[in-house]
Amino acid sequence: MGLSRDIGAMELAGLTAGVAADGIQQLRVTVLPDGRMSAESAAIYLGISKGRLATWRMEGIGPRWLRVGGRIFYRREDLDTFIAEGRENQPIDS
Repeated sequence: MGLSRDIGAMELAGLTAGVAADGIQQLRVTVLPDGRMSAESAAIYLGISKGRLATWRMEGIGPRWLRVGGRIFYRREDLDTFIAEGRENQPIDS
């Protein structure tokens, strides 16, 4: 298994560490080498609660997800697509 990589909110937003104004909370998500994130990291990445993400998953209206060894993962590219398309209220095509 490869090393995981922590990505800060600043990097996710395309900013460097010194650019942010005071008072911005930096959050970290862990992205595995193949681009997968845990449900917890995906929720942080999207700025929602883990429970909201689970609800979306059960209702079929959230970003694409996959199950590996009984654990739920999200791919970063799928989260980015979900954000870009504003697909929060649309069913997922399987």
